Amino acid sequence: MYEDCIDSTGDCYFNVCESEGPWAIVMESLAIIGIVVTVILLLALLFLLRKVQDCCLWNVLPTQVLFLLAVLGLFALAFAFIIQFNEQTAPVRYFLFGVLFALCFSCLLAHAFHLVKLVRGRVSYSWTTILCMAICASLLQIVIAIEYVTIMTTRGLFVHMTPCQLNVDFVVLLVYVLFLMALTFFVSKATFCGPCENWKQHGRLIFVTVLISILIWVVWISMLLRGNRQLQCQPQWDDPVICIALVTNAWVFLLLYIIPELCILYRSCKQKTQGNACTVPTYQRSFRVETQELSRGTF
Repeated sequence: MYEDCIDSTGDCYFNVCESEGPWAIVMESLAIIGIVVTVILLLALLFLLRKVQDCCLWNVLPTQVLFLLAVLGLFALAFAFIIQFNEQTAPVRYFLFGVLFALCFSCLLAHAFHLVKLVRGRVSYSWTTILCMAICASLLQIVIAIEYVTIMTTRGLFVHMTPCQLNVDFVVLLVYVLFLMALTFFVSKATFCGPCENWKQHGRLIFVTVLISILIWVVWISMLLRGNRQLQCQPQWDDPVICIALVTNAWVFLLLYIIPELCILYRSCKQKTQGNACTVPTYQRSFRVETQELSRGTF
């Protein structure tokens, strides 16, 4: 049965036919389910674009659409790690892994910066500003990935490097993504401080999402650089470790950030009043009253 599967799919797809270690089949199933769920959530988000009345909530929706597109790409990228490492799959892995995660964390970072203003009762950023922040924050990773993949492909170095060297390069290529992750973590923590309590729930979602993502990345990087080698399972476990971390982190994005955000948006659409409106602090209200009285007195 295994030989028939290999003959029909080819040597590069042997992980799909593997019966002794079914990690590929499990990850393939989770990735396919993730793609379907992401498409459904994307359609739901596009539907809510016309329903949301609060401009502060609406301004972040285009960035969340970009975020969902990046998550969709992460689920699709899992198949590049199920297929055997070769000259065709190597550029896809090394380019898209960092770029897609950079887009995800850049969108979370832009949303966190937006919330830092809202929890302090300030004016919201426009949707174009938030979207441009997310795109610009990920541009550096795109440039780094293009340069690396171009050099490695033109010189044919992917097939000549040892697994240990490839793993080190893979992690070093993601240093900027790690920086984005850390920055998003601290900015989301800053959303806890401010008088507007209703906006803090969004900040908590980003904080928990990034915190779980950091734990996932610490585990898979440790396994890739040291754990697999110490257990004498390198390179057999290299692809499973990365693929499992990839799919797991993509599901974390959906379960801990996007789905709760959609629930908040749905509730806001059901409310007749703007549930996320910030209550103006007492000292600001008194200042405005005094200003209005002075302006009336001048007339």
